[in-house]
Amino acid sequence: MSAQEDIKAQITKNKVMLYMKGSPDFPQCGFSANAINILRECGVADIASVNVLENPEIRQGIKEFSNWPTIPQLYVNGEFVGGSDIVTEMYQNGELQKLLK
Repeated sequence: MSAQEDIKAQITKNKVMLYMKGSPDFPQCGFSANAINILRECGVADIASVNVLENPEIRQGIKEFSNWPTIPQLYVNGEFVGGSDIVTEMYQNGELQKLLK
């Protein structure tokens, strides 16, 4: 299976999917930590994630898949939401909480 097929399967299978550096319990960059903290603030207990540092094909593949250059990347219900800045902005204006319900 190609990286693109893996990504599509992961996004389809998981309601909340985060491509990040590190893991939800041990984020390895500030932006990934921010995304995890916001999701937890929104009450998301089950955060599926992929550590892109452990998987170079997915790390590159997700950037091509979303046409978005940075990590983390959040997907909800199969749709690309955005990176850390967009997730923060959506959280602050209440859009993210609505999306996650």
